[in-house]
Amino acid sequence: MATPEDRLAELGYSLPEPLKLPPGVALPFPWVRVVGMRALISGHGPTDAHGHLAQPLGKVGTEVSENEAYVAARLAGLAILGSLKRELGSLARIARWVRVFGMVNSAPGFNRQPAVINGCSDLILDVFGRERGAHARSAVGLAELPFRIPVEIEGEVEIDA
Repeated sequence: MATPEDRLAELGYSLPEPLKLPPGVALPFPWVRVVGMRALISGHGPTDAHGHLAQPLGKVGTEVSENEAYVAARLAGLAILGSLKRELGSLARIARWVRVFGMVNSAPGFNRQPAVINGCSDLILDVFGRERGAHARSAVGLAELPFRIPVEIEGEVEIDA
């Protein structure tokens, strides 16, 4: 059976470098916190291959289109996978996805947050398959997100020892 890393390569994806924070910003928490057989994933935004915040930035529904936000959610998913791989050593240690919580920097009146967060959910299902990738999920709209990112996604996975 192919590993998640193999599946990512088959799909043409590569994992980005860790987020390069803007000057003067420090985060007092880890990107992934392993607790027993679970890995809790802090909120990730979309990053490019080099770890910089991916463009475009802004509110979905005015400055960022729904399709651009879907791509941003997929990029946030890849950033999450990169953090999990760095923490766990291999994505094959993920026994199953438990939950995904997606936040969308929404313009007034924009109400298609689930369609945007599908960018991350579709990636997880494509890489891990239905059995390991199925997850509980929420997708909400917020007035603002850090650094004007269009989406932020957090989650939880069950891991093997």
